[in-house]
Amino acid sequence: MPTYEFKCEKCKKRFSLMMTISEYEKKKIRCPKCKSVRVKQQITSFQTITSSKS
Repeated sequence: MPTYEFKCEKCKKRFSLMMTISEYEKKKIRCPKCKSVRVKQQITSFQTITSSKS
């Protein structure tokens, strides 16, 4: 399940949420601190593990 990073534009809090891609597309994201919906997704790095060797 992917982890998405967000930043609230109202209170400036950064937070992460773990959700499926379909949940992400449907859900209105709220800040856990101030409950605002004015949040922006942050660009972050990610890591993946594969079963085969490169």
